[in-house]
Amino acid sequence: MMVLEEVGFEVREPEAFELFKKIGATVDEKRRVVRLNEKTVRDLISSVPPQVTLYGKEEKHNLTLGCGNVYFGTGGTALNILDYDSNQRRPARLKDLIDIVRIVDQLENIHFMLLPTYPNELPVNDIDINRFLAGLCFTSKHVMGGVYTRDGINDVIEMAEKIAGSPEALRKRPILSMIACGISPLRLDQKYGAFIIHLARKSIPIAVPVEPLCGATAPASLAGTLVIQNCDGLIHIMLSQLANPGAPVIYGSVATSINFQDMSYLGAPVESGLLNAATAQLAQFYGFPYYSTAGISDSKTLDAQCGYETAINNLLVTLAGGDLIHDAAGLMEFALTVSKEKLVIDNDILGMVYRAYKGIKVNKDTLALETIRSAGPGGNFVAQRHTRNHMHKEHYHPPLSNREKREIWLQDGGKSIAEKANEKVNELISQPSRFYIDQKLIGSLVQSFPKIRAEHFLGENNIRERKVK
Repeated sequence: MMVLEEVGFEVREPEAFELFKKIGATVDEKRRVVRLNEKTVRDLISSVPPQVTLYGKEEKHNLTLGCGNVYFGTGGTALNILDYDSNQRRPARLKDLIDIVRIVDQLENIHFMLLPTYPNELPVNDIDINRFLAGLCFTSKHVMGGVYTRDGINDVIEMAEKIAGSPEALRKRPILSMIACGISPLRLDQKYGAFIIHLARKSIPIAVPVEPLCGATAPASLAGTLVIQNCDGLIHIMLSQLANPGAPVIYGSVATSINFQDMSYLGAPVESGLLNAATAQLAQFYGFPYYSTAGISDSKTLDAQCGYETAINNLLVTLAGGDLIHDAAGLMEFALTVSKEKLVIDNDILGMVYRAYKGIKVNKDTLALETIRSAGPGGNFVAQRHTRNHMHKEHYHPPLSNREKREIWLQDGGKSIAEKANEKVNELISQPSRFYIDQKLIGSLVQSFPKIRAEHFLGENNIRERKVK
């Protein structure tokens, strides 16, 4: 609060600057700096909804943030795909994004689809509608994504209204949400400031994460970075409420540190996990829904580093209660690359992390006193009914992990976790595509939005019909 009042923050978006002026902020017109006292800040953030529900197309995929739940999702937006066969990265295409969506749709521990790759073959004006349609078409999980143009935002909202059935239906059950990432330190960017105003007025759920970097755009100390993180987060939250009091907004963090050897960005230092875990506590203090970050690896290949960085940071942020954890699966190489195999491996990791989050349930049944009496001194519990009842409920069994004796593992080919993940990826992609939007509606969307790459979204029969016409 001292920083917001004494140092202030720069506002580059003209309408945002005027909105802050209207509430009596102290402003420096020349430097475009705004200063707010604590009472004003607290008044502005008081209208933030304490809970936001992000809907899937199926009830089981609804995500309610701000009530103690934790959900895992993908994240990005990465420019590259790691090709398993060559172990080299290549530019991501729209087909890769569709494959990723189809894979995630079948992975139980990844709860939402944050569009994780950028289709490099598309012009920027065509990116938004094709990315969001890929998500809405090929998964029943909630779809979230960053946005790139004002026209693209409008196209996506209009498309989603048609898919939902009406504008009212989309607002009542938002099957998509958007991200407007802020610029640290202490600055409201012109482009994303305008996006926040626009989306808040459209009442589309919006995450407003900020990304302070320890030692670069924030102090080198973690506590100092948290000051910048919280100031920047509050600035963007306040703008959403100035634009539309009560707008569904999600406080967010992508905080991390830099490599102090060459001052480059890092995605996976343990300090990132600590910062995002601490920000979970800040979100809980204010009563905000929280968009958090964990799970990136800075490794360039599917090795031990790739696993331990993902596991450690996911565990830290989960145990702190990070509501919506994006980047939790699939990302590597400083968030520049997505691996389809890593998605499958991370599904195992997230199952273990979530088991740790659920903790140990203690009640009359789980204490098992009668079963202990029945087994008695020197007895065993293998054949007990209590064991049969609890062996699956209490214990997580990661699908890819090998828990067999060496002889059996060798008989099965002695495969590494990466090899097994590649087999699983091929199995999932080889399944017939499941469409979550009726083909007639997709055909109508293609007619309404010429930017849509129809060949990726229409079934074979529809494509043949279009060619005949």
